[in-house]
This record gives sequence, C-alpha cells and structure tokens, in this order.
Amino acid sequence: MNILALDLGTSSVRGLVLGDDIQPVPGALARRRIDLTVDDEGTGTLDARGYLACLFDCLDELNEQGWLREVEMVAVSAQWHSVLPLGVDGQPLGPTLTWLDTRPEPAPTQTGPVDPDAYHQRTGTWWHRCYWSVRLPWLRARCGSPVARFVGLVEYALSQLLDDAPMSMSQASGTGLLDISTLDWDPEACALAGVGGDELPQLAPPHWRGRLRPAYARRWPALARASWSPPIGDGAASNVGSGCIDHTRAAVTVGTSSAVRLLQRMPAHAPLAPLPPRLWRYRVDHEHVVTGAAYSSGGNVFAWADRELRLPEGPALEAALWGLSPGDRRPVNVALGGDRPPGSRRAGSGELGGLSFSTTAVQMLAGLLYGVCEQVVDDLAALESTVGAPVEVVLGGGAMAASPWWRAAFVEVLAPRQVRFGRHPEIGATGAALVACDRIADAVELADIGQTDDQSSPGTA
Repeated sequence: MNILALDLGTSSVRGLVLGDDIQPVPGALARRRIDLTVDDEGTGTLDARGYLACLFDCLDELNEQGWLREVEMVAVSAQWHSVLPLGVDGQPLGPTLTWLDTRPEPAPTQTGPVDPDAYHQRTGTWWHRCYWSVRLPWLRARCGSPVARFVGLVEYALSQLLDDAPMSMSQASGTGLLDISTLDWDPEACALAGVGGDELPQLAPPHWRGRLRPAYARRWPALARASWSPPIGDGAASNVGSGCIDHTRAAVTVGTSSAVRLLQRMPAHAPLAPLPPRLWRYRVDHEHVVTGAAYSSGGNVFAWADRELRLPEGPALEAALWGLSPGDRRPVNVALGGDRPPGSRRAGSGELGGLSFSTTAVQMLAGLLYGVCEQVVDDLAALESTVGAPVEVVLGGGAMAASPWWRAAFVEVLAPRQVRFGRHPEIGATGAALVACDRIADAVELADIGQTDDQSSPGTA
C-alpha cells in the first residue's frame, strides 16, 4: 500500500508518496511555495484560494507523473492555529490568519477566563491572540459581511476536495476552543470567542475517513478509492516522525519556526497530567497529546540573515561559522516575529547587541542562531519537570539537516543532556502517515536517530 502524505505548511504545500515501509518513494514529490503577506504591523496572512490552487497543482503533478497509482490512503500534516472567516456561500470573506499574525487583541471591554489556570488546564491554551478565543471577535469586527462560519485553512481546503471534512481533534485543539479531555468545544472558550456551535466546524468522530468528491475522483482517478485520514497538527506529526513518542525523548524541531515538544499517551476522558504554566498542550489523536512550547523564530531567522547580511554561501558559510572564536556571541533577542503564546511581544521585537565596527556578518549570524537555541532551555526544563527526569533531545527539521554547526550549537546549549539528530528528511509526512496507519510504535525505528555528527560544540571545536 502506498500513502500520499500532504504537508500543508505555512510557507509551502507539498505532496509526497510513501511506500508501505513509510519511506519516501524516490522522485514522488511535488511542492509549491506559498506567498505570505507580512509587515511590521504584525500581519501574517495568506490567500486561501491561492493556497488551494497550489494544493491542486501538487496533486496534478503527481498524477501526471503516475505517482498516485496504488495510493490507498492520504495522510495530512497541517499547520495549527490558522483561521478563515466564511460567508453564507461558503467562500472566504478575507485572507487566512496564520500563526504569524500578531495583530489580534481583545476589545478593551472584554475580560478573560474566570479562572485562567483552570482554563489553561482544560484547553491546554491561554486567552491569547494566537487562539480563536481572541481571533474570532477581532476578525468578525473587521469583516465587511456577516460571518457564517469560521474554519481553519486545512478544513477549507479539504471541504473543497472531500465529500465530508470535519475538523480533527488535533486541529481543533490548536484553536484553543477544545476541552482536550472531553473532546468537545469548551463552553467558556466559545463564549470568549463569541461563537455558537453552528459557527464552528463539526468535530471528527473516532475512526473518521474521507473520500474525494466525484468531480475530483475523475480528475485524479488513482485517488478515487483512497481513504483520507484526519489531519494531524504539524508539530504533533513532527514529534512522531522524529521518533519522540514517549516521555523519555523530547523533539526540538527547527523548520521555518521552532518548537520543543514531548508526546505522551493520555486517552480522551481520562484525567490529564498537570500542565506547567508556561507550556501548551494539544491533541495528536484520541489517545495521545503533545506538550511543549513553540517560537516564532527558527529557520526564518537564518533566511532573514542570509538575505540581508551578505553572508558567504554554502560550505564557505559553514566553514566560517566553525572558524569563529570559542564563546564568540552577541547579546540577542530573536523575537523578530514576536512571541508565540503565552508571550505577548509583537512582531518587530528582535534585537542584536554588542556590535562594533569589527563585527562581521558571520558573527552576527552566530549570535542569532545561538539565540534560537537558547530560547528552548527553560521550556525544556519545564517539560522535564512533568516527568521528573532529564530527557534525551532529538533534533529535527530542515534547518537542522542543513547545518552541522547549528546542531553543534544545540549540543552546547542543551548540555549535559544527550542530544541526538533524526536523520529522516520527512518527519512531518512520515509522522502523519504513522498516525494514520495506527503505527506510532514504529516511529523510533523509522526515524533513523543517531548521534549528532558534531560531537564537539562550536565553543570547543
């Protein structure tokens, strides 16, 4: 059985085919970049129709090249936290807010949860601009037409493709409106958001599977009989794909953004372990949760520096980083894109200090990359407090794959913990496929976890 894995990210849409060994089929990959609208005011939006067109392009490309033959299941890894207002005709009333958008704020007269700690324990989230409890009233006030429903970007895309597209528990938990124990919309969170049940997506029942609408079954006949599994939040999928599937291993993933997360089995309706004040908790599926922290800065910091600082290219840059003096750092605040919850800094809060006329672009880059490493430390300690012991760390994501120096910086910053590197290149797609096939237990073997190839840190090399 082949599996089509869709990676519906913020910066790109990708489709790739996996064999029944959950390994990528060589060459069976289609990708389209997404144009984001960002500015210094905190805007972080994308066009839903354009996004859907990119998804269709990927499916068309894979179909034309014959890669969709023998696909029996479609697994989806998708961005968390996006929201899109729809009109009575089911069409978007404006752009999609992504996690990057830091503009939503509560109205001055609005008050938050009655008991913020109880709210945090129930929903795994806070009354914060990242979540629908704050975003929906803010969006409604700015829509020129009445809003019939609010959906996430993945629900909008799949509703166009499938005969039925309820919201998965994983995606629903990322809205901040779900009681993650009862797996139903939380009444207080919905009241804060100012929405009733008919304005929110239907929630997917256990074992839900979707099918293509007839028109698209004709367009991609190889997928006509394929079953579609519930979308998994990209962070949860990355944990599974990294082989971090129990309390002994935390995943530190650095792609466009970055995060540290711990996956644990906590079945629905069972008591949940206490959640530390600084961490969030979302659903992977009906049986598992992922607890952690996420940051607006990751590979996007390198991308910005590479664009603006006239850095050396390729191997020359890596060699220049390794050539820096031990401990050569600059004071830095990497909140260029603001804070993810529970922080409140807005976009444009980044700082780089300690500069002189002799400071080089490579030294500035090193300071920024160390800053991305250092933001993880306190939250990793908070995660360890929930299990009462140090954990092993597995690095993953495209940015980690690209730079041995950056992996070594993490080894240094996270010492004395054991830090390893997951060499599998497709952790999100693989993780979503493993969850879809009910094969989470196989994740460790497939992740190809080994020692980092950087046993000396930048400070001691």
